[in-house]
Parts: sequence; structure tokens; C-alpha cells
Amino acid sequence: MITVAREIWQCRELLWILVQRSLRIRYQSSALGFLWTLLGPVLLIVVYSAFLALIRIPVDLPSLVTGILAWHFLSMCLGDSPGAIVGNASLVTKARFPRVVLPVSMVAANFVNLLLSFVVLAGYLLVIRHPFGTVAWIVPAILLQAAVCVGTALLVSSANVFFRDTEHVVGVVSLVWFFMSPVVYGADHVLGGSLPAWMKTLFFLNPMSGVLTAYRAVFLGMPAAPWGLMALSAGVALALFALGIAVFTSVQDRFGDEL
Repeated sequence: MITVAREIWQCRELLWILVQRSLRIRYQSSALGFLWTLLGPVLLIVVYSAFLALIRIPVDLPSLVTGILAWHFLSMCLGDSPGAIVGNASLVTKARFPRVVLPVSMVAANFVNLLLSFVVLAGYLLVIRHPFGTVAWIVPAILLQAAVCVGTALLVSSANVFFRDTEHVVGVVSLVWFFMSPVVYGADHVLGGSLPAWMKTLFFLNPMSGVLTAYRAVFLGMPAAPWGLMALSAGVALALFALGIAVFTSVQDRFGDEL
């Protein structure tokens, strides 16, 4: 893991170039360009506000928006991961550089979108005068979600080199993962319910359960889960990160032959 970190640092200029390229490609064909990074969350809030007002279903809109914006970071990484290596086949086969830079740069580009989404979210909460919560949670939440996204991206991008059906599998897994995570509902619905203790523990084996709970504690002041459960989610997030690095480094030398 230390070796991978050293390689990324040594190639930090290449990493920055790849991040810029990813952002430029994403918005180069649109009239508003990079402005969509800010407009996307704004339009999301407007659409959900109008829809919930129309159907008159009692939903905590700030909690819903927070969950969806945070989940969107992971969703974008899952969607982009299959092409992180395969989509750069010419670069992988013709140049020598740490291959890990490719999926990491993809996650970094999506991380820019996450930060700007949170700026919009903070502005929305200020407009509706919703009190903020424990700001100290923001750094652990971001770091743990980044660990989940990098670990997942490394696993998916390397798997897609050898098994091209990975992209389709990821779509199904992403949908299941979405409903198993407290995105449209809060973790309090699980913790405060009549479920047995082992099911609540199982729920927090999903690293996104702890991440989303932490984000809501930051932006909305909602109570965090017990420390033991939050630590469990954090441990799984770090384990996923370590697994991604281990698998990627063990197979990256075969990428050129497969591509």
C-alpha cells in the first residue's frame, strides 16, 4: 500500500493531467460545460421539491437530497470504473507508468463533482435555514467514501480487463447496493426498528451505511449510529480499499497482454 502511494505521488503530474482530461471530456460537448457540475445538484433539488410537493408524501427532503448527492459519487465511480483501464488501452500498451493512476484519476475527477455538489447542498440548507450538525464528521466521511470508491474502482477496472461482462454485473450490483444503503431512508429507520441486533450489525457491514450516516450528521445534525457500528463500516471500507490495491497490483502486469 505504501508502494502504491509512492507511485501515485511520483506520477502526481500525470494524475492531474488525467483528471483534467476526464473533466474536459465529460463536458466538452455541452453548451454550459463545467457549469453542469453545479447545475446538476440544483436541478435535482428543484425536481425533488416539486415532485414531493405534488404527490404530498411526507419525505424529509434535506435528508433525501443529502443521501442522493453523496451516493452519486459512488454511482459515478461504479459507472466509470469498467473503462478506466480498457478505455485507455493504447496508453496502457504503449507507455510505462503505474497503472493504478488511471482508476485513481477517474475517482479524483468524480470527487471534484462531489465537492461542488456539497457546496450546492450547503447553500440549499442555508436558504431553508436548516441547522448544520457536527462538522467534525466531514473529513472521516469523505476519506472513507473515497476509500470505498478507490477500492471498488480498482477491483472493477481490473476485472473488466479479463471479463468484459463486468460492466453489466456492476449495473446490477449497483442497483442492489443502492437499496441496501440508507440513501432514500435514514439509518435511524433500521436502528430504531424492531429488527434483531444481528441484522442491524449486518446493515452496517455495508460501508455506505456508515458513510451516509456520517454525512447526515454533518449537514443535518442527525444522530450518528453507535460508535461500534460506525467503526464496523469504517473497517469494511478500509478492507475494501486494501483488497482493491492487492488485487490490482497482482494482475496489472497482465493488462498489456489482455488488451
